[in-house]
Amino acid sequence: MRSCYAKNLIRFTAVAICTSLLISCSTAPKKVPPATAPGNAKKELSQIQIDMAAGGDKKALNRLKALITKHPRSDVADDATMLMAQIYFKNAKYDSAYKSYMSLVDSDVFSTNEANAVLGAAQSLHKMGRLEESLALTIRGLKIPGLTDSRRLDLFKHRYLVSATLGDRMDALKSLAYIHAKEKSEQTRVSYRTRAQEIVIRYLNEKDLAEVAGKEEYGFVQSQAAFRLGLIKLQQKDYDDARRWFRQAAQSGAGTPIQAQSDRYIEQIESRRRVDPYTVGAVLPLTGKYAAVSERILKGLELGLGIRGRSKTSLKLALVDSDGSPSSATQAVERLVVEDSVIAIVGSLLSRTSEAVALKADELGVPSIALSQKAGLTRIGEFVFRNAVTSEMQVEELARIAMDEMGLKRFAILYPNDAYGIEFSNLFWTAVRNRGGQITAAQIYSPSETDFRAPIKRLTGTYYVEDRKSEYQIRLKNWFKAQGKIGTRQSPPDDLLPPVVDFEALFIPDSPKAIGQIAPMLAYQGVHGVRMLGSNIWNSSELIRRGQKNVEGAVFIDRKPTTKDGGMARAFYAEFRQVYGVEPGEFEIQGYEVGRLLRDAIVENGQRSRMGLSAQLSKLSGFDGVTGMMKMNAQRELTHPLMAFTVQEGSIVPLSNQTPKPAQTK
Repeated sequence: MRSCYAKNLIRFTAVAICTSLLISCSTAPKKVPPATAPGNAKKELSQIQIDMAAGGDKKALNRLKALITKHPRSDVADDATMLMAQIYFKNAKYDSAYKSYMSLVDSDVFSTNEANAVLGAAQSLHKMGRLEESLALTIRGLKIPGLTDSRRLDLFKHRYLVSATLGDRMDALKSLAYIHAKEKSEQTRVSYRTRAQEIVIRYLNEKDLAEVAGKEEYGFVQSQAAFRLGLIKLQQKDYDDARRWFRQAAQSGAGTPIQAQSDRYIEQIESRRRVDPYTVGAVLPLTGKYAAVSERILKGLELGLGIRGRSKTSLKLALVDSDGSPSSATQAVERLVVEDSVIAIVGSLLSRTSEAVALKADELGVPSIALSQKAGLTRIGEFVFRNAVTSEMQVEELARIAMDEMGLKRFAILYPNDAYGIEFSNLFWTAVRNRGGQITAAQIYSPSETDFRAPIKRLTGTYYVEDRKSEYQIRLKNWFKAQGKIGTRQSPPDDLLPPVVDFEALFIPDSPKAIGQIAPMLAYQGVHGVRMLGSNIWNSSELIRRGQKNVEGAVFIDRKPTTKDGGMARAFYAEFRQVYGVEPGEFEIQGYEVGRLLRDAIVENGQRSRMGLSAQLSKLSGFDGVTGMMKMNAQRELTHPLMAFTVQEGSIVPLSNQTPKPAQTK
């Protein structure tokens, strides 16, 4: 550490001395004008330039050196030195180029090429990686008396290049401000403006953004700086400052997309003050694959809020389709807050949209109660709550049951390449490893897969025959021997290699529909006696209908079943059947509990503000849910009593009530 510090101190001191010397030299007066060389010397210089144009750099260098020696301190020597430096630079001899350029800059003879020489020397230093010295030399160049606008612009362009390489974003931005103001080519201006905008949008901290937003010299990127400050203040929930910066962004960015974006954020901030305490919002996938699930949740939610049923309330439900898209979900939250002034938002259901809903709702200070199992959702902010059996809850309990109570140690994972499958697989892998278990195989497949032959073959080592070449050759030889005796088969079968089943259980985080295709294919591929493990979406009669005998012994985790005869459960089941004419399931219960929770807080306890509602939800210590007493934990998640279920003789039953049989996949 001390050695590193010493090196850095030496380096800093050297750079400081170099910078000081370079700057101080710029103020030293030139003592003598250059001598006028004779006409034949100028003629020779012209001939040398012809040699250079023809590619004779080596010959030209020798002649230039001779010319300088013959006519030192002359105007011809000045031009010859400049040409010599240019030849060195062109041929990547940057140290020689730098020395030649600097011989002009540091000479006590006045040079008309001084500005060009400073720029050339700075570029040579840059090529050699001596960036701090190159940057310091541009300062010296900018102090040259009578510097032309064109050369000043070139120096600032080089200064930008070096500053950007060094990571000094503010110095780079200052150079870009000058370039943008002086560059005559509109195409070039646009290019440099784009680079400046990238610096503002991606790299500047809050202090630097405030400087940019407050100085006129940065007028070409002030709107971007003010807009970013607005976003930062919004994230910090400093709504007054956020509004102020968004207003400045809208003003300085008038007529651009930033104005429209800023106006939208201002409207969202203003909407925080407008609350309809009797309107609850919901963001759900009302179309597409999960539309049926959303309808089931809505039935329970409307009953819980008192919109349907015997105990009517004044509560209203504003509903927006998330379309299964994060961007649509974000827009849905904005609409519910700005247009409907909702006091709270229920949703989202899907992992891919739940984060978008939670982020936007928390940003706007609106309590949101998620129904998704996505991991870590409530860590987004204090306004995010959840009523769901989370992925972490399920996986931890499943690993505990499988390993501590069932004695399983070796597992495999077969999972879809979607957010749900990847999340559950990662959590399960970690839970098993943390308990000392082993994952012996894992295989991913497309969410649209319908033929699971290939994924299962890959999982069990029968897909790539070359990986088991020796074993395959022995089995093939034995097969041909057997065929020689029997004489009935002409080509070897596809299943000549048996599956490698070095695991006791297979975790498959996918729907009953997929399991209905996977389970029989496991049996067909010779995978027998393996326990199938899954998530709570298996808790459906569809698992039995699709999987039939192939899912016997399967195990999954879900909430404890309702008794229908105590607390809220009896009234809920009776009223639900009366209103809808059907028996409620888990999704209906999930929606009802959220609706009833909000009804109690708003109607019964008189909460009329989003902040007050959030505070009451956070400290909820007891709530009579359909499945029993619930409370809000420190992570703002409603706790649920969990238990393991299994498939026994064609029925889903609690694992603790049965003596589970091994999975029958034959």
